[in-house]
Amino acid sequence: MLKKSLFLILVLFTSYQFAEAQIRAYSNEFMSLGVGARALGMGNAHSAVTDDVSSAYWNPAGLNNVENLEIAVMHAEWFSGIGKYDYLGIAAPISNGDRTVGLSIIRFGVDDIPNTLNLVDGSGNVNYDNITTFSAADYGFLLSYAQEWKKLQIGGNVKIIHRKVGDFAKAWGFGLDLGAQYRVNDDLMLGASLRDATSTYNTWSFSFTDQEKEVLSATGNEVPINSVELTGQHLVLGGAYNLNLGEKLDLLAAVDLEMTFDERNTLIHTSAFSLDPRIGIEAAYNDMVYLRLGVNNFQRYLSDSDITKTVLALQPNVGVGLKLGIFNIDYALTGLGNFSSGIYSHIISLKFNFNKSNS
Repeated sequence: MLKKSLFLILVLFTSYQFAEAQIRAYSNEFMSLGVGARALGMGNAHSAVTDDVSSAYWNPAGLNNVENLEIAVMHAEWFSGIGKYDYLGIAAPISNGDRTVGLSIIRFGVDDIPNTLNLVDGSGNVNYDNITTFSAADYGFLLSYAQEWKKLQIGGNVKIIHRKVGDFAKAWGFGLDLGAQYRVNDDLMLGASLRDATSTYNTWSFSFTDQEKEVLSATGNEVPINSVELTGQHLVLGGAYNLNLGEKLDLLAAVDLEMTFDERNTLIHTSAFSLDPRIGIEAAYNDMVYLRLGVNNFQRYLSDSDITKTVLALQPNVGVGLKLGIFNIDYALTGLGNFSSGIYSHIISLKFNFNKSNS
């Protein structure tokens, strides 16, 4: 109950208190968790690698490699099962394969959060029967389109965001994502994506009753007001190289560099921008069995033993995959933050590629 109550406080009272539109460093952060155990096992180094239905999230240009109807699903649980994270993606070629369209749905939700606003009545009596529960859920919808243009693969998303916290608050957001990929040769690939290219506008509205507002004021909390929040741009540049080590063994190495236009605790940062590197490796045997490793979330912290010094922390990730005909199953052990944070989760994703030759 305490964890869920703290989550409610975090959602309602830390980010959405300003009436004027402002760019938030971690606005719509649930859209940064990633989709697909393959990418997560490789440390999110995926802008040049992505080539299936999950490309709508990582780099919509990668949808050009979808040759048949593809469907992907993923489920994860964070914070000891308190947060439920789900993904569904569908992509299919159209116009004789010259173009690809897709739909992706992402949900991150916390259910059964206690509402204690009416725990104490007007006479000061505690009545536990007045405790109700509600859900806080974030939804992301991506409508995707991709095609080849000259020697480039290009793509984009129309992004719709909906966030709802019980009957207290809701938000709608709209934005665009853009992406491009370029294959230098059979082994070397380059990728670039710009998320929230025009900034994503999120409009928040709150509907507390007069009694609930009185409770918030009496307990030292600010009463939220209707507001507009902006999600800033994220630019990701990446490259990948595939090395053939034998008749049945391939090794794929990928590197991404994510840039945000604010200052964050990343490996490289200034007051104007921050750079966050990601590194991933995938070993494939007979295009059927896969082993993946990745590192990301490089951050510096003050040393526990000497506060005048900083130490470098990072987040390791591992994963495996199995491909059987039209069916792919992938697993990843990944986290939120560096390894010492202890916030790790088991990710399982499934993908179906309805290739007519395998049906």
